[in-house]
Amino acid sequence: CSTKIKQIIKLSTVMYKHQNEVSWDNESFWNLTCYMVLSKAEETAIGSICFLAGPITLLENALVLGVIASTVTLRKRPSYLFIGSLALADVFASCFFTTSFLHFHLFRHDDGPTAYLFKLGGVTMAFTSSVGSLLLTALDRYLCIHRASSYKVLLTRHRALLSLLILWSVTIFLSFLPLMGWRCPTGLNPPCSRLFPYINKDYLACWTSFILVLLALILGAYSLILWKAHRHVSSMTSLHGAAGKGHARMRMDIRLARTFGLILLILVGCWLPVLSFMLVDVSEILTRTQQRAFAFCSTLCLVNSAVNPLLYALRCRELRLALRARTAALTVTQGNSNRSSEPPLINLRSWEML
Repeated sequence: CSTKIKQIIKLSTVMYKHQNEVSWDNESFWNLTCYMVLSKAEETAIGSICFLAGPITLLENALVLGVIASTVTLRKRPSYLFIGSLALADVFASCFFTTSFLHFHLFRHDDGPTAYLFKLGGVTMAFTSSVGSLLLTALDRYLCIHRASSYKVLLTRHRALLSLLILWSVTIFLSFLPLMGWRCPTGLNPPCSRLFPYINKDYLACWTSFILVLLALILGAYSLILWKAHRHVSSMTSLHGAAGKGHARMRMDIRLARTFGLILLILVGCWLPVLSFMLVDVSEILTRTQQRAFAFCSTLCLVNSAVNPLLYALRCRELRLALRARTAALTVTQGNSNRSSEPPLINLRSWEML
């Protein structure tokens, strides 16, 4: 009898645990609906933004990548390697963000925690690499201004490739940490985010802090560049012998300052709202209204990826010349197409690229 009683107790315990696990899985599944907070009108608005900005971002950055990859002179320069890394990251952002965002919020599909975290990891990798590439571009221009005499020695092609390898390795590792185990089992547990299913608040705080550090370094680098440009303008105005050349150089520095100011304004305007919601999510529980506002603000990151080619690539004189040469090569006859299509590039300083 005692043996049978023990077996009955053991069987009851197993059945109880199984029922709890089933109810826990059902609760985890139904909790995901709390993240699908958009109304029909909001779904239409955000869907329109994604369907418009996504293909434009993809085409712009693919064009930049194609021009850099097909031009030997551009591929050898560290400045264009960083711009190529930025374009590649924004290509990933246009693909991963648009598909995963629309799939979850508009079509309301849930593929399970593993598939969701893989897609979210791709989005995180794309945007983190984009911000990291912006930092490398800013540091490149900082070195060119403050270490102009030794710039080519300090920043070689080998060092540029090594820095890109480190950037992408750190980005991939950090982005897929939730997929490797740093996650929450359900959507509404206290340590879990209200913005992303299965995301631990500690991980969200870590990633947000990392992005804030990168943005602070970008702001610091461009602030030093603007300070250097201001000093250069002051020195030009004090010279009397070369007035014409000084005025031309001063106009270039003013244009440089305006461009950098526009870059910082767009960068902060696109990223600050998203990061602010993430910081609030780490410290307190968000409402559904705040969740809907975050969904709209997150599309600003995609808009930033669409603007990046216009600010960093297509404004570069050498890249425009290469693009024109590639475009002209498509219109020539088959006999002329066998000739070398390498564009005549102008030897400009990288801080004069804008």
